[in-house]
Amino acid sequence: MKRTLALMLVAAVVFAGLGYWLGTRREHAPVPKPVAAAPDARQPLYWYDPMYPQHKFDKPGKSPFMDMQLVPKYADEAATDPGTVSISPRVVQNLGVRTAEARSGSIEQRFETTGSVAYNERAVVQLQARAAGFVEKLHALAPLDPVARGAPLVDILFPEWAGAQEEFLLLRRSDAEDLRALAQAARQRLRLLGMSEAQIAAVERDGTVRTRFTLTSPISGVIAELGVREGATVTAGQTLYRIVDLSTVWVNAEVPETQASWVTPGARVEARVPAYAGRAFSGRVGVLLPEVNAATRTARARIELDNRDGLLRPGMFAALSFARSAGRKYVLVPSEAVIRTGSRNVVIVALGEGRFRPVDVEVGFETGGDSEIRKGLKAGEKVVLSGQFLIDSESSLLAALSRLETVQGLHKGRGKVTEVDVQHGRVELDHDPIPSLQWPEMRMGFLVEDRRQLAVLRKGDAVQFELEGLPNKDGDHVIRSIAPERKK
Repeated sequence: MKRTLALMLVAAVVFAGLGYWLGTRREHAPVPKPVAAAPDARQPLYWYDPMYPQHKFDKPGKSPFMDMQLVPKYADEAATDPGTVSISPRVVQNLGVRTAEARSGSIEQRFETTGSVAYNERAVVQLQARAAGFVEKLHALAPLDPVARGAPLVDILFPEWAGAQEEFLLLRRSDAEDLRALAQAARQRLRLLGMSEAQIAAVERDGTVRTRFTLTSPISGVIAELGVREGATVTAGQTLYRIVDLSTVWVNAEVPETQASWVTPGARVEARVPAYAGRAFSGRVGVLLPEVNAATRTARARIELDNRDGLLRPGMFAALSFARSAGRKYVLVPSEAVIRTGSRNVVIVALGEGRFRPVDVEVGFETGGDSEIRKGLKAGEKVVLSGQFLIDSESSLLAALSRLETVQGLHKGRGKVTEVDVQHGRVELDHDPIPSLQWPEMRMGFLVEDRRQLAVLRKGDAVQFELEGLPNKDGDHVIRSIAPERKK
């Protein structure tokens, strides 16, 4: 028995010493410092008031609209912006979505019209008889025959020129000084009778009277009009030939009155004719006639086309394309990127990482596969070229559902009463966050639809309430139902 007590005493002393040693170690051990919470490494894109999310601020602070702090919006939350669609990369690949970068520039503006090829009336030469005579021979026998410059056309006998030539030659052969002045007068008389300088020079050179003369073509072209036949008598001033130079032709174009400002002298025009469908003929605007057809509301323009190869013929139908360079630069996108619904024009902007946003744009001129975007888009943004109809449909559906939930749904909340105004049907609450509206905890005033519900409320009461998502026409958020929270 004594032995057992001794062992228990020894054990108690050992445990006491061990406890003392452990206690001293704990007192001198370093106290661990609390681990600070890691700061949020994300950089906010901007700050906003959840009650007025359309307003964005570049730094934190108190909202100018409500008694609350501004809330940060991060880049990884951008997909939740209204109208933004997120699509998985696999779906994007399956849809075959192609994108292109919007660029700054100007496009050549064009409009199309029609016209018909005609003679260039400024390149017409009319050959007339300068004296009475007789046609002895025709070298060019039919209208529309081609003729070359200097080619013989007709041989004519001019009896009236014979006497004047004999007088001129007689005076020219005389050596008397006083007859030289008369010779010059006789030469002038030949010119007045209609003889050309070349014909008079031939008479001087040969020294004989000539009554038969061959008239030649002054230009190369075609015979537009033939006024004589062999054996016919001609009078002074009678038209023998009308010759047209076809190295240039006109196209008489009907220009819509609304496009008349485009048609200025010298403006570039491109013409195509069915006979040479694969070839374009370049030309310039000669003149816009100062008259508008009251029935068709069109003005007539004369287009001058180069026709040195003789392919264009009067009477041909021509399709004309007028072009002018735009003086102002706009954002340009491929025309296939624009969705035209009839009531609006939409472009799908690719935001990256599978996110897309439809943007309403104002479209200007379109040509050459490019369209002008005058409003709604910036140069450098990427637009969707294929699959955009599916993305726009998805965005429209999400927006419609969001609006439907916001308008028709009621949002539940909890809070504490700070002020009650039964007479005006208003209550001020310190409410908890309302996730369905993305509202944080804050103090704000509400209009209560049934003010009788306010009669049982007192300052400091904890309440539950349901409110509409959108404010009324006066900007007040309306509570449909409110009641004290039941105590558990």
